[in-house]
Formats: sequence, structure tokens, C-alpha cells
Amino acid sequence: MSEAGGRRMTQASKDETRPRRNQLAALAGAIERVARFDMPADAALSSFFREHAEMGARDRAFVSDAVFAYLRRKRSLETLAQTNSPRLLALALVVRDFSHSVRELEPVIHASDARWLADFKGRLHAPLPLAAAADVPDWLWERLGEICGDEARASLTRAWQTPAPLDLRVNVMKATRDAALAAFSAEGFPIATTPYAPFALRIDGRPMLARHPWLADGRVEVQDEGSQLVGLLVAPRRTDMVVDFCAGAGGKTLLLGAMMRSQGRLYAFDVAAKRLARLAPRLARSGLSNVHPQVIASERDTKVKRLAGKIDRVLVDAPCTGFGTLRRNPDLKWRQTPADVVELTAKQARIVDAAATLVKPGGRLVYATCSVLPEENDGIVDAFLAAHPDFSEANVAALLAHAGVPLDTGARLRLRPDVHGCDGFFAAVLERKAQ
Repeated sequence: MSEAGGRRMTQASKDETRPRRNQLAALAGAIERVARFDMPADAALSSFFREHAEMGARDRAFVSDAVFAYLRRKRSLETLAQTNSPRLLALALVVRDFSHSVRELEPVIHASDARWLADFKGRLHAPLPLAAAADVPDWLWERLGEICGDEARASLTRAWQTPAPLDLRVNVMKATRDAALAAFSAEGFPIATTPYAPFALRIDGRPMLARHPWLADGRVEVQDEGSQLVGLLVAPRRTDMVVDFCAGAGGKTLLLGAMMRSQGRLYAFDVAAKRLARLAPRLARSGLSNVHPQVIASERDTKVKRLAGKIDRVLVDAPCTGFGTLRRNPDLKWRQTPADVVELTAKQARIVDAAATLVKPGGRLVYATCSVLPEENDGIVDAFLAAHPDFSEANVAALLAHAGVPLDTGARLRLRPDVHGCDGFFAAVLERKAQ
């Protein structure tokens, strides 16, 4: 190939990967929409896409990836950019986080924007306040320091600045992990088994799998490995009566149902009908017939009272700050406040107290969150045990070892993305003493 031909191919390649003018405008609009923080980022982005139905799949993928990159690195980006302008932040984002040069962007931006970007690039290595460099609010930075010290705090916040891989759970009602691994590997996906959960696979990057046959027919589900480990602690037997007390869209419900081999009876409770409605199509393709979704008005609903003292296993995946999932849900660190934590801990205490009334003598309650804050975790469990002498705590490490899981985080499950590669989760196993 001639040198001139090589230059033409290089230029063509740059032109193909360079963001287009309409993509940059769409990204600015999407940043403006999600930065209101009046709803979860994925819902805000969906709303934006509905309002811009003319956007194609490639443009939507570009905007979605860039918006979540903005949310992960929002504070450092805005500090360095010295502006809250969505248009300028969109330009700064593609230069800093997507490695496009100012020269590369010049054909699709104004000369004044190119000059602004040149100034912005000159500030990229300027020192930042520690919380800004870590891309977390001051209050959370300070709280993390109190919880885990400087080194662990720095490691955790670095992990939060990066996107999570895609974890899958193989539905043992329909397939084996080896079969799934072989099938996805044959298609060229960078896939491997995860280190702990026995049904989990992990794909690097964020491939679009929504229409993949294995997801469409329920052979696999998207579920983080940490979430799967929480389900393993419930350890339901095939003939058990089980309650997933805060089922949401039902990821853990489906895991529990598969572990029960579609036998026994599994109730999926939630106070939000919209959340449970998302379970319906997943349940339909799962092959399970033992799951019974039920909307409850509150944790003291009559549907709950009717089951008092009858349930073998209860999972309380409590509503929480969600800070363990900040790689996937980075907007949460900008939407949650210390006042929200106080409100959530009061709710968590009420929920676990109500859920405990379901547990029969000799039965098990698993309290879990996807939070890293001890006030949502150990604080709730310690207060519960102090108020409920008829419950005692089982050792999580021993239970995981019995299940063949090579993981020991102590008597309680404590997962962190920087240490274990999965989302941050906490769980404690509480057993009602046999009469």
C-alpha cells in the first residue's frame, strides 16, 4: 500500500469514529435532561429518546455510553471544564473520556469551541480536590474515609469511575453454564466464568444482547454476580415456602425459583406494581411455575400477616442508597443525600421487622443491601438481633463454603467492586430458633 493510500485510510477511519455534529447536539441535550436528577438516569434517558424518536440505534448507543461516562466522572469533568453548560460538557467529555483530539473535532464544531477545548485540555492535569478527583460528593468522600480509611476509599472510588462488565446468570431450568459458555464463546464474545457464583458468566464490555436468542428464551438472564451470591445464601429447598419480600423486577426471585427447580411456593412481594410488572415477561420465559407475584400496600399488608410464622426462607433485599452499584447506576451518588440515608435506614428497620414475622421456627431470613454504608448494613442487623432474641446469626463464610463457593468475607457477606469484581453487596443470615 502506498504512503498516500495509508494516509487516506487513516483519515477515513478518523472520520468514521469522530462524533458527528448531530450526535454532539444530542449528547448535550441528553446531559441536560439527566442532570436534572428528577428521576433515575436510565428513565430520564429513555424519556429523552422517546422525545427524539428520529435517532438511530448507533446514535442512541453513542449518547447512552457518553451520558453514563459523564455521570461516573461528572464532578471532575465539571471542575476542570469550569462550566455547567451541557454543550461544552459534551465536548469536554468526548475529548477527555473518549480520547478524541480537538483537531479531530474541528470539522464539526465552531472555531470558538475549538479554542475553548484547547484551554480545557491545558487544565486536564491540574490538581483537583480529593473528592472532586474521586468523582463523589464531599459528604460521601468523608463518610467513606471514616468507614474504610484512605487507601480503601481511594481504591473503591476508582472502581466506581469505570463501567461494570456484563454479568449473566444461567437459568439451570433450561441450560448449563458450560453450554452457555461454549455457545457465547463460539460467537466471539469475550466471556468467562466468574470466580464465585456457580451459575454466573461475565462478558467484558457492554455488548447489545437484548435480542440474543439465549436471553429471548430465558436460558440466561442479566444479573450481577454479587446479586447471585445473595440468592445462594437463601438456600431454598425444593419443597419450601419462600418469600422475596422486596422483589422489584425479580432478578433474585428468578434465581430462587430456579434453585427450587420450580417446586415449592415462592412469593414475590413488592409495594410498586410497576416494578413487579417488569417481572412478568422475565417470568414467562424462565420456565418457572412456582412464582406468585403479589403487590402489597406496605410491609404490614394483610397478605403478609396471613403468612405469619409459615415461611421457611425470607429474602429482604432492602431498598437502599445503592452505592454498591455506582459503576452501573452512577447517578445515585448525585441524587442521594445524608437525609436520604436517615430516611432509608428507618424504612429498612421497619421492613426487616415485618419480614421477620413470616419466618417459621427453624426458618431463615437473609437481610441484604447493595450498599457499602454500615448504617444500612451492620447497623440494621445489630439492632434487629438486639430486639429479637428468638433469632441468631449464621456464619456466611461457612454457608458459602458448604455451597462450594470459594469466598470468605467473614460472618457477613461484604462485596466490593474493587476487591471482588462484582457490585458491592452486604448480607447477613438470621435464623429463627426452633421451638
